[in-house]
Amino acid sequence: MKKYIPTKQSIIEWFKAIGISFVCVLMIRTFLFEISPVGSPSMEKSLMTGDYMFINKLSYGPRLLKTLFSIPFINQSYYSDVVSLPYMRLFGSPDVERNEVVVFNYPMEDEFPVDHRTYFVKRCVALPGDSFKIVDGLVYVNNKLMDDENSLQFNYHLKSDKVLDSVFTSQYNLVEGGKISDNNDYSFTLTKSLADTLRSKTFITEIQKNNEKKEMWDEFVFPFNAHYKWNVDNYGSLKIPSKGDTVKLDSMNLCIYERIISAYEGNTLELKSDSIFINGEYKTSYVIKQNYYFMMGDNRHNSQDSRHWGFVPEDHIIGKATRIIFSNDKLYHKGIRWDRLFQGIK
Repeated sequence: MKKYIPTKQSIIEWFKAIGISFVCVLMIRTFLFEISPVGSPSMEKSLMTGDYMFINKLSYGPRLLKTLFSIPFINQSYYSDVVSLPYMRLFGSPDVERNEVVVFNYPMEDEFPVDHRTYFVKRCVALPGDSFKIVDGLVYVNNKLMDDENSLQFNYHLKSDKVLDSVFTSQYNLVEGGKISDNNDYSFTLTKSLADTLRSKTFITEIQKNNEKKEMWDEFVFPFNAHYKWNVDNYGSLKIPSKGDTVKLDSMNLCIYERIISAYEGNTLELKSDSIFINGEYKTSYVIKQNYYFMMGDNRHNSQDSRHWGFVPEDHIIGKATRIIFSNDKLYHKGIRWDRLFQGIK
């Protein structure tokens, strides 16, 4: 058999083919769609840990590259921000709708450029210009109840007259929570329907949703100010900033807008003896430069979301999570979740 010896021309053709393929994949990933894993339970049961979601970037208009000099497919390493382009998006502002599942860059990673920040996936519960509040764990937008409690998860306190072992947790697919006292007290993350099911069991003597009371201030909840006595279950009312809004500023409400003014819109901000200076000028108001959104997880008591870090800027939005491409149950080592493959995300 004659041994094949590659010629210089054939090697060049191979490199051309590989280069063109790489560019095509890069363009598709940047402007059309991307597949990304779900790494936390914050969206259960809509999205589960081990799901791989399809991100449609055309839904909100492809966001153009901001950091030009970076190695593709490596999110937070090997980049240079020597050349950084302003925020631009094809087809104008993203047309996000309430209750859509949105993928965006985590806003609090100030040490990285926007397009190199961690991917987060949450549900958009309020749009620019909306009035938003949470009452006893349920979302109201413009004074209208928006939540379907049957599609959400909350933490529940359970009391039992017997030990709830691994057989019990596996039977009801309880992945978060466990025993909290020696008196058979338990805390589990449940849907309303599952809570009703367990309530009917004779060995469950008590079951109650954990709700933080009104006026009970949680210092880890945005805007981190005791004047706003909010918590994860009773929050607001808060108006979501919209591009072009003129907001009045004072020492009391500055905590709501300070990251918008400084971190997201690139101004210097100083507070001197209750007087506010933006870029060295005394100001009593500020004009918002881009749209902002309020994002929350469906797993309401186990989600790091806008309740904990505030608004999501428009320039952080990547795309819409539309479908589960693949799913693998690593927690219980059950392998592929066949019933979730190619399932739409509601």
